[in-house]
Amino acid sequence: MNQVPIMSEVFAAGEQIDFLFWVGCAGNFDARAQKITRAFCKILDHVNAKYAILGDEEKCTGDPARRAGNEFLFQMLAIQNIETLNSYQIKNIVCTCPHCFNTLKNEYPGLGGIYHVLHYSEFLDELIKTGKLKVNTQIESQKVAYHDSCYLGRVNDVYEAPRNVLESLNTEIAEMTRSRKLGMCCGAGGAQMFKEEEKGSIRVNEERVAQLLDTGATKIIANCPFCITMLQDGVKAKDKQDEVTVYDLSEWIIQQNIF
Repeated sequence: MNQVPIMSEVFAAGEQIDFLFWVGCAGNFDARAQKITRAFCKILDHVNAKYAILGDEEKCTGDPARRAGNEFLFQMLAIQNIETLNSYQIKNIVCTCPHCFNTLKNEYPGLGGIYHVLHYSEFLDELIKTGKLKVNTQIESQKVAYHDSCYLGRVNDVYEAPRNVLESLNTEIAEMTRSRKLGMCCGAGGAQMFKEEEKGSIRVNEERVAQLLDTGATKIIANCPFCITMLQDGVKAKDKQDEVTVYDLSEWIIQQNIF
């Protein structure tokens, strides 16, 4: 993989980019999510995309702080990010994390941060449709269970883009009863990822994994770093880690195309 371009260096050199890749806290610091970051960057390099990342200048969007009720911290982080983005005259942003996507798209405008923000599933769908990303359509069809992440699906109504990408790869999607608008949270939303769980008879992620496994698929696809973590933990809790694999959408594209 090529060296990922840093926005400060690109800007200092007087070069232009088409979009900023917002990596997010998970994509930067979590070992599992770093694999997603590398996979997406590998695709970007493959299509010769003109992009950059903020690197050390990227701060948390403030999503967990706002969900946990710390509005002061959210606004402090958001304003700092907006000042950075505006200093580079950023217009277009692509995110791999639906939480970052939702915050940048829907919550930053109220603080002066107005950008065209895409989730990477929308971006990948566009690349495939325009022929910029050519995928192998001759591969053997495989059945997968697809999990709709809350902030991408119910909150932002993005259901078709990830499914379009999967179908372009000759992937059979085993839809669950609780999918799309009826989809069930993996258990990490609303800052639940960072707090002790409430008492109950079953953990949310284990219940969601049970629904995914009921489809008969041995491959689970998600496109949120929080969901990936929760679903993998759910698979391990059911002692199915040797039979069932959880993939990110970018990882699935690379595996099916081998580039």
